[in-house]
Amino acid sequence: MKQQQRNGPGPTHQQAEQHYLVEPRHLAGGGDLRHVTEYLRASGWKDRSKRRGPIVFDSPDRMVRVGFDPTTPPGGWAIRAKATSHQEAWHAILGPQVPVEIVAGFTDALTKPRSAHAPNVWAPLQGWKAEQRAHFTAKSPDGNAFMQFHRSAPGQAHWWAGARTEHGRIWDATFTPTTPMHLLQSFSSALADPQPVMRPRGHIPPSNRIRTTSVSVLPSELGAWQQARIAAARAAAWARTSWATTQPRKTPAASTHASRTGSVR
Repeated sequence: MKQQQRNGPGPTHQQAEQHYLVEPRHLAGGGDLRHVTEYLRASGWKDRSKRRGPIVFDSPDRMVRVGFDPTTPPGGWAIRAKATSHQEAWHAILGPQVPVEIVAGFTDALTKPRSAHAPNVWAPLQGWKAEQRAHFTAKSPDGNAFMQFHRSAPGQAHWWAGARTEHGRIWDATFTPTTPMHLLQSFSSALADPQPVMRPRGHIPPSNRIRTTSVSVLPSELGAWQQARIAAARAAAWARTSWATTQPRKTPAASTHASRTGSVR
């Protein structure tokens, strides 16, 4: 990535900053929380966070809450949904070291309409190694991440995910049996995505199982990438709102008037 050049006098040129492309992404560490929160904000979610307190965002209908609190055990992300007429209450807990790009796979899906297609959590994990023991488990090609399923009773399907390095388990994610399947599929898609993720210098977890590529990035480039993601969220939110407000409405007053007019003799 080349530094931009300008001719003639003017402000000091931007200085490129060293970042790293990290792979596999499931070992990249937590990352910048704004990758998740700014997308929610742009999608119309309400920021309920208190100063110096946990991060809290509520969905526009107040039925789902996304929070991040590294201080209260078990720490990390807590996503909770209230029961509705067609969906039982559910919650998910994702540890603080779950990469934000994987968290966003789950939370971004909360802001979008559910697909008409039947979800399949395992479909994105093609190429992962399947193991059938007490649990059904899919392991990543490098053996360092997993997605796991266990049915303890009819209607009780438990889901877990996690990753480890040579230092032991680095993060876990747990989902209640009532967690919507399309959200789990979005999570597994982000988990299995082969694309590396970017981290600034000094934010690379210590592990010999991580591969890094050094890149020089201008602050303006980082800002443009972040704004593109936010703009996409705003556009999707605007489209949903616009569609809802432009639906044809019935005009009972006009119908009544026509009926009365026709009855006059």
